[in-house]
Amino acid sequence: MPRALRLACRRLLPTLALVLVAFPARADEAAIRARLDAWTRAFNARDKAAACELFSRNLISEYRGQGEAGYEDRCALIGKALDDPARRFRYSTDIKEIIVAGDLAVVRLTWRLTVTPGDVTSVEPGMDIFRKEDDGVWRIVRYIAYEE
Repeated sequence: MPRALRLACRRLLPTLALVLVAFPARADEAAIRARLDAWTRAFNARDKAAACELFSRNLISEYRGQGEAGYEDRCALIGKALDDPARRFRYSTDIKEIIVAGDLAVVRLTWRLTVTPGDVTSVEPGMDIFRKEDDGVWRIVRYIAYEE
């Protein structure tokens, strides 16, 4: 191999390595965004099963004032809200940051919940920790949130 080609390869190798490492992280970030978007659509459509699918069976969550809750308790709370015929709950999200590290990811975000009638709005900053589970799907294993 000519010397000039060897030098060019040495210069390009670190860049290529960064691209190869960054590509999976970008794909995982996109998959996590898609999971959060799907959850928002499912919740807003009152689809309890699809809304609970975002959470790992190993979930530990904490929402200020509610204490810790696992998967079953959190899904029961979601079901109770979605089954309420007198009120409508609608979420939107603002994702601030996603950090992916292997099979774990941290998402810093703010949820906005509007409850009708009355159009009462709650702003809920929080942090979700996702894990890519054995089936290859990203699910929330831990989260903490609070109402401003």
